Amino acid sequence: MAERPLVAIVDDDKSIRNATSDLLKAAGFTPAAFEDAESFLGWPTRASVACLVADMRMPGMSGLELYEALVAAGHAIPTVIITAHPEELTQSRARAAGIRCYLSKPFAPDELLECVGMALARSIPKS
Repeated sequence: MAERPLVAIVDDDKSIRNATSDLLKAAGFTPAAFEDAESFLGWPTRASVACLVADMRMPGMSGLELYEALVAAGHAIPTVIITAHPEELTQSRARAAGIRCYLSKPFAPDELLECVGMALARSIPKS
């Protein structure tokens, strides 16, 4: 049986973390949820994460800042940014940084699953 891809969810809203975890688990992924970027960065299993779903606005480090910190450390993870406060400037900055999926809350479950699928497809080396 194929291993279920590990998807990390970083969001300060517990209800969003739980709902996203449930959705990803039902879709065949292994979710791991964190309330802030610092908790995720301190997680020893972080290197095995196949995709990151991160909220844009959180206390401390934002989702985009988390992605940029991972890239700077040489540990880029395909990332989906979710936000309740969509801003064109932030979306442009995210796309320039390499993030291809930027979803506004509330989003349809299929939208998130499509973004995670695209992120995972980009992370698989082409033969």
